[in-house]
Amino acid sequence: MQHTITALVENTPGVLARVAGLFSRRGYNIESLAVSITEDPTVSRMTIVVGGDDRTLEQIEKQLNKLVEVIKVYDYRDTPAVERELALIKVTAGPDKRAEIMQISDIFRGKIIDISERTLTIEVTGPVAKVDAFQDLMSPYGVKELVRTGKIALARGARATVELRGAQ
Repeated sequence: MQHTITALVENTPGVLARVAGLFSRRGYNIESLAVSITEDPTVSRMTIVVGGDDRTLEQIEKQLNKLVEVIKVYDYRDTPAVERELALIKVTAGPDKRAEIMQISDIFRGKIIDISERTLTIEVTGPVAKVDAFQDLMSPYGVKELVRTGKIALARGARATVELRGAQ
């Protein structure tokens, strides 16, 4: 079972290494990891997708909360959330297949961001399942290169997912 966790952490050097080290020391595999600063430049948001049962998730949360630089840990298990992923896919696209690939990209609301004599590079965003489906459809054409951001998530609605430092 996959779990999506957000950790708000201090935006300081070495925090990512300490969080990743915590996972590796305990034998937990990070399936996806996306990190960026938040609306507060002193705070970074880590969105971590990890496999395991509820007990594993509970242990991960406890271990993360022990790290000094971690401000708040939140999991999306019981929370309606908006989740997205971005992928850039470079596909072999000779003149005979180009229109076909562009038509499939349009159906997925993909955006052609680069074109060369032999390839198309397509940007696709959406839920992980959509990105997976698009990648599967591009495979027969020959995927030359692929990069995916990993899942990012925010709780739905006006209420913030987590309270930042000093919020009451």
